[in-house]
Amino acid sequence: MSTDIYGCIETRDPNADEDWFEWEPWQRCMELYPLYGGGRNYDAFALLFGVRNHQGWEPLAGQRGLPADVSAAMRADFEEAARADAATHSPTWVSWAELAQVDLTASPAGLRGVVVLPGPHPHPHPHPHLESWFWIGEQWNSEELLQRMGPHVDGRSPAELPYGEWTVGTTRVTYRPFTLGDAIGPGTGWEHVFAVMAALAARFGDDGVRLVVYFD
Repeated sequence: MSTDIYGCIETRDPNADEDWFEWEPWQRCMELYPLYGGGRNYDAFALLFGVRNHQGWEPLAGQRGLPADVSAAMRADFEEAARADAATHSPTWVSWAELAQVDLTASPAGLRGVVVLPGPHPHPHPHPHLESWFWIGEQWNSEELLQRMGPHVDGRSPAELPYGEWTVGTTRVTYRPFTLGDAIGPGTGWEHVFAVMAALAARFGDDGVRLVVYFD
């Protein structure tokens, strides 16, 4: 089954710590959609929130639940969704302070690169449906993959094989790094979410802006 993401950006009132302040400290500011229209980007779901994490990557903000001080509007949305659909799951949140520190040029821990081959991928993902993406660690995934990559590999490990492109028969093989920018950088749709959060942080501070999400 497919997985969809829902949520909003929340901001914390700068006066929330004052003795006279009597309102909710956190308020729903803007819905995730239409800022994020990237669909089911499972690479991003895995790296950010640990959802659809078939690769076993360490997520930035996985399984945190709703914030204890989540806005009443966001809590109501989640509870209504959970009542309507038992498949609603994995509420979590991440601050702009955390997101602002992400190095989009870095690769997930333990990941050597990605092999791109023609043909449909066995799992839904954000890449063109005529390509198969295989994430590679310290060892090749399978003998079948090695056969498709051809003799160019010549017994070399993922660390020993230079990144590049080559042809096996009529098949074009690409072996290249995979970075966090491939999952959540420009062109993925997440750049719009992050741009709004960065702009809000100028008013509310990096720790005063967060993204609260859940999935079904």
